[in-house]
Amino acid sequence: MNARASEPGAAAYDAAVARLFARRPERMVPGLERIAALCARLGEPQRAAAVVHLTGTNGKTSLARLIASLLEAHGLRSGSYTSPHLQDVRERTRIADRPISREAMLDALAALEGPIAEVEDERGEMVTFFETLTALAYQAFAERAVDAAVVEVGMGGRWDATNVADAEVAVLNPVRVDHAELGTTVAEVAREKAGIITAGAPAVLAGQDEVAARIIDAEARRVGAPTLVAGRDFGLLARRRGDGGQHVDLRAPRGAVEGAWLPLLGAHQADNAAVALAAVDALLERRGLPLDVDAAARGLAAAASPGRLEVVAPTDGGPTVLLDGAHNPAGAAALAAALGSDVAGGRRVLLLGVMGDKDVGGIVDALLPAVDDVVATEAPTGRSAPAERLAKLCRLAGREALAEADLPAALAAARACAADGDVVIVTGSLYLVGAVRDALGLRVG
Repeated sequence: MNARASEPGAAAYDAAVARLFARRPERMVPGLERIAALCARLGEPQRAAAVVHLTGTNGKTSLARLIASLLEAHGLRSGSYTSPHLQDVRERTRIADRPISREAMLDALAALEGPIAEVEDERGEMVTFFETLTALAYQAFAERAVDAAVVEVGMGGRWDATNVADAEVAVLNPVRVDHAELGTTVAEVAREKAGIITAGAPAVLAGQDEVAARIIDAEARRVGAPTLVAGRDFGLLARRRGDGGQHVDLRAPRGAVEGAWLPLLGAHQADNAAVALAAVDALLERRGLPLDVDAAARGLAAAASPGRLEVVAPTDGGPTVLLDGAHNPAGAAALAAALGSDVAGGRRVLLLGVMGDKDVGGIVDALLPAVDDVVATEAPTGRSAPAERLAKLCRLAGREALAEADLPAALAAARACAADGDVVIVTGSLYLVGAVRDALGLRVG
């Protein structure tokens, strides 16, 4: 019998989570009717705290973790809601940047059973997995009296369940094409994501391409929302690589932070830090509070983002393992750039597993120039692209690749390809990263 199975309440928790997952996590149904009806029965918990609402194609979870850390450093109690999780569904709902407990998760799911049954009986349709977790998060934030809730959309924005709340600050990270459900052009995706902007509340805009910028600005003007734009109102001034992170100089609308330590790798994380600081500054200003640059530096230094350019140092003299959830071409390109600028080491061995509905070819094309060897594998989910398909794409690009569908065997093969001082890069899917974290005995705090 393993230790996990013998933990008090483990069986009840596992059963409750199994019932939650029976709501089909892959099923995303546009519309706010179900979540609005559910929140009404719960007493409108989404209105209990100020909401900083995040959208964009990449970087949302890192951005949420950064904002929460900055809020905590300013003495504000934070809640955060992100997706997907890496290893445990509790990771999605955090209080003071810590996941809620198993007991709290179990109690929250039990408390939702009655209201969900009422909504389903009334509407004749199932409340989805994501809607359930969204209501759970808003309820948790209300019960624990957080000062601000940092909420990441699941997909898009306008019809995402999280948009049942009115944002006090909307944050839009760079917009790219990713989920086909949102559209096949940047313009279509930008229209959906701009739907989180609230009338009269500031919108913080990371660097966007020209089409996305024009559409987002038009929506902000339409609803009378002031905009804070990267490069105009805030931004990254400089970054200098350090051991396990980087030093950054950031400009916010009401102040600057110089030489702050950011324990995250990659130029894109420095950009995320600038956006996060601007978002927190905007919320503080709406609350009549100053931006404390010393507190901001502490918040940046305390930030963590597991599974995003996360370095796992060897304990046995073997290769370093780097975990990154890049799952689309833009994310893969950011990873490749970081491998060239921020990651020391010898040979780079890529352990790649990608969901079959993603732009697999685009991901492979972005990563191959930055690595030396490739082991293709599959995440433990029925949605993975076959390992042999990934290996074939690599071979067509002129690179040898080993296909090993069994993840433990693939991880062992990748580590065997690498010597001391080399780096094994695990990427292509957050599901894959989570499974490898499990295999390495890591937990998300």
